[in-house]
Amino acid sequence: MSDEYILIVDDDSDIRNLLGIYLENEGYSYIKCDNALKALDVLDKSKVVLILLDVMMPQMDGISACMKIREKTNAPIIFISAKSEDMDIVNGLMSGGDDYVTKPFDPVLLMTRVKAQIRRFKQYNAPADKPDTLQYDDITLNTETHRVWVSGTEIQLTFKEYEILELLLRNRNNVLSMKQIYGYPFPSPKPQIIAKPPKTAQLRQKNFLLSRF
Repeated sequence: MSDEYILIVDDDSDIRNLLGIYLENEGYSYIKCDNALKALDVLDKSKVVLILLDVMMPQMDGISACMKIREKTNAPIIFISAKSEDMDIVNGLMSGGDDYVTKPFDPVLLMTRVKAQIRRFKQYNAPADKPDTLQYDDITLNTETHRVWVSGTEIQLTFKEYEILELLLRNRNNVLSMKQIYGYPFPSPKPQIIAKPPKTAQLRQKNFLLSRF
């Protein structure tokens, strides 16, 4: 992964150094930033395959940074934060995050999530042998280019939003649990969902998956 990096964004130097040690032990190259503004600059210059993002930072908080990052890349974002309330986690995922880990964290569990997110990111961005299109009503999803159209208008989705939409399209009318959809259970109980893609009126560029389902 010499030309690919994991971006660490945290204003706490101890956390940055600790995360760097864990990533280096797993063979990953990384770049450390002590604020979100520097991280945004790094994204313009380096190939980043995953971002580890703190929430409470000066100058620009992690939630605002996540939305800015989504304008530049669909690389997975794992929030790492001391904020552990249900709404903190929901806000992180709604802003474009792919996972949320609370401090203090288990390094083994964190590295497992890092590997899983990178693996899925590369699988969804790998060249396909031939174009594959999923269609439902006026929703069209191309699994080769990872582009989505609604009534002929292209919709910009984050990596996680795209992943969930493809899962729903491939499992139409099947019952899926929150764990199956999001990869892990929500902190508070949620009802099961029948995988029906949303109608056009509810489809939005951001947040439509969580707000609809």
